[in-house]
Amino acid sequence: MICTNCQREIAPGSNFCYYCGARQSAPAPPRPAMAQRYLMRSATNKRIAGVCAGFADYFGLDAVLTRILWVLLTFFTGVFPGVIIYIVSWLIMPVAPYPLPAAPQPAGEQPR
Repeated sequence: MICTNCQREIAPGSNFCYYCGARQSAPAPPRPAMAQRYLMRSATNKRIAGVCAGFADYFGLDAVLTRILWVLLTFFTGVFPGVIIYIVSWLIMPVAPYPLPAAPQPAGEQPR
């Protein structure tokens, strides 16, 4: 390992340099890969087109809360902007794939 201050060779895993006394920073642990989120209409939790449920999934909110906020936004901004944005979102956002069905349980076993 090389000292970050004096550039001399020191023992691996040292917290301080033997020569200059500089604190050695530990290498940062690798960050786990972030799951990539996509803005998609919901295929399972939809009332009209799944747009509000898609926004709810993307932002980590409840779908009912998102629907209420959308209705309030629509009425307080003069109906047309909310309706137009909903229709454009309906046309642009792809539909999310259906989730995989649960594996069947063997007879006599309870699901965990």
